[in-house]
Amino acid sequence: MSTAIAVVLLIALAAYAVFGGADFGAGFWDLTAGGPERGAEPRAVIERSIGPVWEANHVWLIFIFVVTWSAFPAAYQSIMLTLFVPLTLAALGIVLRGASFAFRKSVGTLRFRRVFGGAFALSSVLVPFFLGATAGGIASGHVPSGGEAGDPVDSWLNPTSLVTGVLAVVLAAYLAAVYLVWDARRLREYTMGEYFRRRALASAIVAAVVAVAGLAVLNAKASHVFDGLMSRALPSLILSVLCGSGALVLLMRYAGRGARLLAVLAVAGIIISWGIAQWPYLLPESLTVSGAAAPHGTLVTLLVAAGLAVVIVVPGFVLLYVLDQRALLPEEGTEDVGDRPITSGG
Repeated sequence: MSTAIAVVLLIALAAYAVFGGADFGAGFWDLTAGGPERGAEPRAVIERSIGPVWEANHVWLIFIFVVTWSAFPAAYQSIMLTLFVPLTLAALGIVLRGASFAFRKSVGTLRFRRVFGGAFALSSVLVPFFLGATAGGIASGHVPSGGEAGDPVDSWLNPTSLVTGVLAVVLAAYLAAVYLVWDARRLREYTMGEYFRRRALASAIVAAVVAVAGLAVLNAKASHVFDGLMSRALPSLILSVLCGSGALVLLMRYAGRGARLLAVLAVAGIIISWGIAQWPYLLPESLTVSGAAAPHGTLVTLLVAAGLAVVIVVPGFVLLYVLDQRALLPEEGTEDVGDRPITSGG
């Protein structure tokens, strides 16, 4: 039963990476778009692309925390006690990012739009870095088992955490650029489609370089995970590399839709490969999945709840994304028909 819950948790992590990660990556391109005049056009595409869905994507993160806390309380306690600094900074960044994205559309003066725009863009870069650093701290064995607190600094300011944090930022930027290629073309803004296509190609190459560097760091600092990647997780890792290479080829051939699917599979494959490589540990090499598991009744209840979520919640997500892709959702800040005052006829 604990294995089934671990699989559910890994799938949720991959979903948050490909959906929420792309939202953070859009903030990276917002940050690097340039001044108000030069960056106005790409920022407009970014706002129209993520506006209808950015709030919904954080449901995956909430689900991850709830499942980890309920199913693996011993691991959750150790992670929170040790990695409270990057996790707190990530939480603050998510709040700041959301508030800034909303307020930037509401303020009227350029100065305040710049302030909120800068806060949105900067937090969009810092949040995936802190989340990636958290993952690196876990993978490198800096989180002790038994509900004890590890070093609050070295646990996430170490070579594995730093390279994982940078990789998370680059992958988020890569995913966002690939998505924005398709969204720009869907909006018939072909100049912006080419703009983001070039950035998707560049970020794909940077991601490959950082990933190779990450393997070298894992070999030196997290040998258990590296050995797992080179053995039991190797098929998944190879599939991820092939999907990433295919996405790169399709981007070079201007095939945006196919590139988007392969990019999603490539990034999801990295998350899945990490989970397989770390198995059977939640905290390498001190706490296994079965050793950290809650009582059987709790795990059964969680599995039932996850099944209900698939039946009830996932269709809502699918509908949201379909409506968004078909441009059937109003932009944020536009007047809703239901908000209009009722007037008497005559």
